[in-house]
Amino acid sequence: MKLNILTFLSFLLFACTIQAQEAVEQDTLSEIIVTAQRSETARFNTPASVEKLTQKSLLDRQERSTPEALMNTPGVFVQKTNHGGGSPFVRGLTGNQTLLLVDGIRLSNAAFRYGPNQYLNTIDPFSIQSIEVLKGGGSVGYGSDALGGTVNVVTQSLDFFENGSNIQARGLALWRSQDMEKTAHADLGFANKNWAVRAAGSLRKFGDLVGGDTTGVQSPNGYDEAAFDLKGKVRLGKNAAVTLAHQFLRQDDVPVFHKIQLENFARNHMTLQQRQLSYARFEFAPERVSGLQKITATASLHQTDEHRESQKNGSSALREEADEVRSLGAVVQMETRFFQRLKSTAGIEVYHDLVGSTRKDVDMGTGVAVEKRGLYPNDATHTSSAIFLLNQWSNGNWNFTGGLRFNHFSIKVEDENIGEAHLTPAALVWNAGALRKLDRFNSAFASFNTAFRAPNVDDLGTLGIVDFRYEVPTADLKPEKSYNFELGWRHRSERWQLETVLFRNELRDLITRVRVGTDSIAGYPVYQKENVQEGFIHGIETSGNLLIVKGLQLNSHLAWQYGQSLTDDEPLRRIPPIFGRVGLNYSQEKWQVTLESLFAGKQDRLAAADKADNRIPLGGTPSWNVVNFFGNYQWKMLTLRAGLWNIFNADYRYHGSGVNGVGRSVTAGVTVGF
Repeated sequence: MKLNILTFLSFLLFACTIQAQEAVEQDTLSEIIVTAQRSETARFNTPASVEKLTQKSLLDRQERSTPEALMNTPGVFVQKTNHGGGSPFVRGLTGNQTLLLVDGIRLSNAAFRYGPNQYLNTIDPFSIQSIEVLKGGGSVGYGSDALGGTVNVVTQSLDFFENGSNIQARGLALWRSQDMEKTAHADLGFANKNWAVRAAGSLRKFGDLVGGDTTGVQSPNGYDEAAFDLKGKVRLGKNAAVTLAHQFLRQDDVPVFHKIQLENFARNHMTLQQRQLSYARFEFAPERVSGLQKITATASLHQTDEHRESQKNGSSALREEADEVRSLGAVVQMETRFFQRLKSTAGIEVYHDLVGSTRKDVDMGTGVAVEKRGLYPNDATHTSSAIFLLNQWSNGNWNFTGGLRFNHFSIKVEDENIGEAHLTPAALVWNAGALRKLDRFNSAFASFNTAFRAPNVDDLGTLGIVDFRYEVPTADLKPEKSYNFELGWRHRSERWQLETVLFRNELRDLITRVRVGTDSIAGYPVYQKENVQEGFIHGIETSGNLLIVKGLQLNSHLAWQYGQSLTDDEPLRRIPPIFGRVGLNYSQEKWQVTLESLFAGKQDRLAAADKADNRIPLGGTPSWNVVNFFGNYQWKMLTLRAGLWNIFNADYRYHGSGVNGVGRSVTAGVTVGF
């Protein structure tokens, strides 16, 4: 990869301890996270690799979507199959091997597929308070799918107002040049000492994505989006409260760009992509029960609907498909401190997924419609039951963590190809970590996490075209497993901040698609899933922040990963290249500006399946470097935002994506709030 001056400065930051003239904000020393231990803990004192993205950074960067917000997160690589997608890679894994949560509730469900998916893009970025990424962990706290890590999106919280009442309101508009985006958002909140409520809504229209240099307009890519969120909180006595929340997001007619461009489709759209989450959460913090700090009980209903239409060029057959997942969840957990140095979080958890799947083939010439079996067996169920325990123990300069989870599953599918299949796998996972405070500002930590992914309905019952294969069902699978080791060092001082982590993830019993003979269906080779693969991924992640002079900061991050299949003696699929960011930020009381460079190296270390993937160019994905400049100005209740993106109009593509990145473009936005 060719290094420009900004990239060189990034490496220099990691290698040198440069004196600064002013103090970096001390908030980072006490930054609070919730994902690692399912309770509030100080990030600096946690023996785990956790990144936290705040609402302010999302707004400052004028992010288009929730997945794109993660593109600026150290160690997280985001693949985009289409403009309406975005799938985070955490330590080289994505899709159903990376766990997604919303407010601690599972977004990942029984229909999540292997490889990139679009479901993180069903969370309205304007509803977000923070995003936490727990790398290499999460199964002990949250169960299946956290082989690579866990992404927890935390929506805006509600606080009571003890003195009188308080009203908050905000209106936001954002525009991107070449008709690529028009966004309007509004929210309104009220609070007093006994209750609080917030309502918010967004309307968004995305045009075709315009790439850089010679790429030009990538059509079709545009779609419409509408979102609505409502959250209320009521105080029940002195130490108890209940929160009720509903989230809704709908996307209409989202094109799958590379299918239309490369696979002879006249139409390949998600005509509907919709997510709804409703939950009630009860929290009680007793004062008179010794050792018992907090009880939290959550009941949830998560609903996802995906409707698709596809039609080949020159064909009169239109395929209409619909997949619906209804996920009921119940979690009860207790936070205790029976001993001064020991804090524990224990709980029970149940999720039940019901999958509905239908298909209809319509002859557009005659209007005749024929009902057929959907992508999944209709009315398949997936039930997960678990107990878990997470511990934190401090002793002087040492902090220790350790946890245990037992998870049992009941998975039922009925299909004419495999008959009735009922699997009852179980998993016992644990983790342990230790952090040593070397002095006031330095610490070193080590951790070990075991994780698993139980087979789901997508694994057992998929029938149809997936990516560039035709997949048929299977009836005999067991959980995938991972063993993640990491060793890290942190520095947080008045002058500079650095963090470096080395990791290795051993992967066992991976479920992968295996070629079935030489058969083909509809021109696609036939595959079936089996537990046949073993491999590993190791790498290094490093990030830093340096205050050069008052108001001027240099910040940067870099990640490198290497994945190998031991079974096939070849690279693992979709491993990202070396990638990172370096930026200069200058801020004053009322305004701030940022100049940044995002970059990635060439990825030509490819698995056989990568070479057959039409989203990856022949010979691999080229290296790239993109320079952006953006900022904002605040005046009383008004905030003005503007940005110039991809200043040099570079052509580039995130490895494995089906669409190129945005070319030179301008954004402008305004926020009015009180």
